[in-house]
Amino acid sequence: MPNKYPQESGEAVEDHIREGYNKEASEYKQPKPVSDHIIPHILNLLLTCLDELVDDATEYLYASQATPQDFEIYAPHATFEDPLMSAHGVNQIKSAFYSLAKVFSESRIVSYSIEENVISPGKAEILIDNKQYYKFLGRDIDLTSLIKLYTEDGKIVRHEDRWDKKPLWNRETVKAPLVGHIIEASKRASMFATHALMRFGKDPTT
Repeated sequence: MPNKYPQESGEAVEDHIREGYNKEASEYKQPKPVSDHIIPHILNLLLTCLDELVDDATEYLYASQATPQDFEIYAPHATFEDPLMSAHGVNQIKSAFYSLAKVFSESRIVSYSIEENVISPGKAEILIDNKQYYKFLGRDIDLTSLIKLYTEDGKIVRHEDRWDKKPLWNRETVKAPLVGHIIEASKRASMFATHALMRFGKDPTT
């Protein structure tokens, strides 16, 4: 094969090639992680709408009010599941998070770490290892949670909140099919009641 640099020594040719690779490497930009866009909204949802119940301004450093825009990170057919309920579609997911302000008087994220894994082009898994604090009827509650988000084209299609980092119970994870169906039916019933209470995902007025 003819030498691309006929007047130069072998070392000089290697230097040219190395410079070319270095230039390409410096010009290549890694794609921005999906989590950079999603995590700020997820934190808003996790911390719910509790600011409206708190007078201390310092709470705003730890908790933000969930807004309709925060739910734009979900695909229309997205699902959400935790040990108590199973939501299908954005409106039910809204009801699930908006309802938390009706239950807890205070909440904040104590700490969290994020890991993002690319599954395939356009698909990713985001793991949020976190510790949360809630106040319920004057009682302090500390909760360790593992949140698993599955995304497609930058939108969440599946959101799991695993309390104490334990797998969720459903017909796919429980060995006894009948028990799994009963658990899923209970979660759907809980979601339906919550959805109705929250006016079927209607955004709160500001």
